[in-house]
Amino acid sequence: MHLYSRSAGSGVPVVLLHAFPLSSAMWLAQREGLAASCRVITPDLRGFGGSVLNDEPPSIDVMADDVAALLDAEGVERAVVGGLSMGGYVTMAFCRRHPDRLLGVILADTRATADQEQASANRERIAAAVSANGNAILLDEVLPGLVGPTTRQRRGMVFGRVRGLVQAAPPGAVAWAERAMAGRADSFDTLRDLKVPALVIVGEEDQMTTPADAEAIAEAVPDSRLTVIEAAGHLSAVEQPEAFNRAVAAFVGGISWP
Repeated sequence: MHLYSRSAGSGVPVVLLHAFPLSSAMWLAQREGLAASCRVITPDLRGFGGSVLNDEPPSIDVMADDVAALLDAEGVERAVVGGLSMGGYVTMAFCRRHPDRLLGVILADTRATADQEQASANRERIAAAVSANGNAILLDEVLPGLVGPTTRQRRGMVFGRVRGLVQAAPPGAVAWAERAMAGRADSFDTLRDLKVPALVIVGEEDQMTTPADAEAIAEAVPDSRLTVIEAAGHLSAVEQPEAFNRAVAAFVGGISWP
């Protein structure tokens, strides 16, 4: 399994893992804005963008192992690994399965708890609907929660771009990823055991993974800092890229490398 990836810049390797149901296209402003301070590596998680799905059963752990294989292919021994939303779930699985590959961790607009029964059942419902009828249910039920009210009201082009990325998501990958997320483990023990620093980011308007979720993550990690981004919802990196990039650049600037 080889993930398609876009990279920019040089220096400290920083892997950024995209949200559901998007692709590495969401990180355009990070590749452009952070290239002067680090080596930004943005893969398409399996099934999305330019990466194939293959036939493994749905699993966040499998996605984390894909990222480790990507580091091998890129010749990177250790990296700052981070993700937003689903990318955060994959990052936490990576922390659990490949702790020796970490220089630092970035967890943006995500949560460390496993799905409860109702949430898991809802993921299965969406997976089945997408498999049967395509992405219409994503536009109706998922898209509205991806950005905050400030973006919807004042940044129509950003909302339109997010809508386009949702529409482009391959239904097979969407269903696979929903089932992978439904089966993911609780990650609080993993966070408490982290031996590297972590940056936790959340949009102040995020209603999908709230500031309280971010605070719980930050409290669990021994060495963490929390950044709340104003006027941003769930996709803080897309809605307020300048603020997101400032937080990441400052964090990466404190990482010892090589």
